[in-house]
Amino acid sequence: MQLTDIQLPTRTMSETSSDNILNTVTPIPAKLNGNGHRADFADPSLYINRELSWLLFNQRVLEEATRPGLHPLLERLKFISIFSSNLDEFFMIRVAGIEKQVEAGIQKKTVDGFTPYQQLEKIRTAVLRQFEERHACLYNDLIPALAEQAITFVSFNELPQGERDTLTAHFLKEIYPVLTPLAFDTGHPFPFMSNLSLNLAIELEDCEHGNIRFARVKVPNILPRLLKLNDIEGIESSDPAIRFLWMEDLIQNNLERLFPKMKIIRSHQFRIIRDADIEIEEDEAGDLLQTIEKGVRSRRYGDVVRLDLSPKMPAFIRQLLVNNLEVDERNVYEIDGALGLSCLMELLKLDRPALKDEPFIPFNPFEQKHTTDLFSAIRERDILLYHPYDSFQPVVDFIDRAASDPDVLSIKQTLYRVGGNSPIVKSLMKAAELGKQVAVLVELKARFDEENNIVWAKALEEVGAHVIYGLPGLKTHAKLTMVVRREPEGLRRYLHLGTGNYNPSTGKLYTDYSFFTDDEALASEVAELFNALTGYFRHTGYHRLLVSPINTRTRIIEMIEREIGWAKSSGSGHIMMKMNSLVDPATIQVLYKASCAGVKIDLVVRGICCLKPGIPGVSENIRVVSIIGRYLEHSRAYYFANGGRPELYLGSADIMPRNLDDRVETLFPIFDPALVQRVKADLDLMLSDNVKAWSIMPDGTCSPLVNDAPKVNSQDRFMKRVQQKKKSTGIKRGLSMN
Repeated sequence: MQLTDIQLPTRTMSETSSDNILNTVTPIPAKLNGNGHRADFADPSLYINRELSWLLFNQRVLEEATRPGLHPLLERLKFISIFSSNLDEFFMIRVAGIEKQVEAGIQKKTVDGFTPYQQLEKIRTAVLRQFEERHACLYNDLIPALAEQAITFVSFNELPQGERDTLTAHFLKEIYPVLTPLAFDTGHPFPFMSNLSLNLAIELEDCEHGNIRFARVKVPNILPRLLKLNDIEGIESSDPAIRFLWMEDLIQNNLERLFPKMKIIRSHQFRIIRDADIEIEEDEAGDLLQTIEKGVRSRRYGDVVRLDLSPKMPAFIRQLLVNNLEVDERNVYEIDGALGLSCLMELLKLDRPALKDEPFIPFNPFEQKHTTDLFSAIRERDILLYHPYDSFQPVVDFIDRAASDPDVLSIKQTLYRVGGNSPIVKSLMKAAELGKQVAVLVELKARFDEENNIVWAKALEEVGAHVIYGLPGLKTHAKLTMVVRREPEGLRRYLHLGTGNYNPSTGKLYTDYSFFTDDEALASEVAELFNALTGYFRHTGYHRLLVSPINTRTRIIEMIEREIGWAKSSGSGHIMMKMNSLVDPATIQVLYKASCAGVKIDLVVRGICCLKPGIPGVSENIRVVSIIGRYLEHSRAYYFANGGRPELYLGSADIMPRNLDDRVETLFPIFDPALVQRVKADLDLMLSDNVKAWSIMPDGTCSPLVNDAPKVNSQDRFMKRVQQKKKSTGIKRGLSMN
């Protein structure tokens, strides 16, 4: 598709699950170039499997919880929650896709040499081990540590009779009316169970006839999963501890209220995860909005790709579930303890500041003297912000002031993930109501944000904004805003270009760059791109912007090849790249080629990395670092030394086939040498991190980056810079704000 067509002991991961995840990967060759032969860059042994590499990333997330001393106690629980929700989404999308390949009989191997079925086997082996580590961390380490801090998880049956009676009364008043018991027998079909639902499988005996029955009760997700006993009326305890009870525990101990005249024999928890990837035949979709709405509704009904259940579940109930949910044994995971642990994120709401990260207030340069006029500041000089260390508020203010400014004639913007209650969308609506020309490309296919985006798209249309839903076959992932303003010398176009979404909430949690400029040549290309997105305008001659799927891969490969030329002529080739994922085989092969030519290559890759660094004769000049910390590393930066005339591109695209071929992406150039050096210094700092960084090893495993140098926590250093800036005076406008 073309755009023109439109307390555990401290340990390293390499000693545990990293080796387990990759224990069957083809071993690396000893030295491919040692005998004088050219390396075969297509050799499967030179690549890490995409899915296993993602599991290694999620293992690094889990390690943030399992390794004591890295984070305060409640923050460690947060990483258990993130690990769990990450894994759910991985099954809903990635595993579901591989299952479809197996069902279709596809035997095509990935670039690393694995068939779909082999990938499923390796995923299962890895995930089972990760579940064991998560369980040990939560139950042997974190919960006992929380108890020492007077935060406890209690069992219904261990409570005094008076408290049990009070909880039963609470159950009857607040929970019982929401529950729906569903029988399964000859007169009742097997009940439908929605995606991510937590359920109770119940064995019952009919007291009148003595028959054994089966029923299912869904644990309602509209009620808090963790009941805080301190907040329940009637429970008064001399114990000062904050006490929590799992919702399912309370329901299980009051099932007789749901099944009168039945004897409850046993009940067992289980949880299902379904295929949640929406398939859209856009050529047949007369109305994309309606098609997406229908797809979101159908997401509940996808095939089951994972069934979590208690190991104590009797074999006959397990088989009943397996048969009726139509899952293979490879999709069944026995998990001891609570299921679905993403709810642990709720504990961060507790008022226990000593158990959480210290609050961080970002720096807003426009709160300083004489910097309240964004447009004049941008005219004076290009501005680069680095979120969340620099506040996201200037981005919100840029749109809001454009909406209110009587001299602004037009606003054009792409929206991918904006979240709920978006101030940016509200400003766009205000601009449309004031008569400005507002054109917004709302990407309805932004996975798991479709419902939010549908709501905002309809709201924008109702106030007269021009709303475009994207191009057939391509997601629009680019982060672009253009404001056209009437000024004394004529019309001027102001740009905001970013690496992250227009979402103030994630702007506090994700590291991303925001770039403000009025560069006319760059604005001209952005305008041409907007015309391509909204109309039939065809343009392929982008010289400043890198635009997927037109020229991003080609230009990046050209710049890598240029560094090869510099390395051969002067020995000065140097490439620095920061991204979320590195998957694209064509780009990886050119990076291997550059390494063989002597180019120094430094990569900061948060998530998937299919490249193996440090292989003699292939990638010995490549190092890969992954940083997992308080903030999600989300920015993308591509730096090329270019023989002393460095070039830098920032933007929305990772080096993945989907970003290069199947999405509208942009990477934009930074021209100001001071800003280029600022970003290079940021990358140097990240590469020097020896506290939160992991090294990707030649065999594909990863290990905490530990050395004898002074301790460097890059995210902590960025936050300390903010504190220093707040104390300083006389901050100049238009400079890099990080």
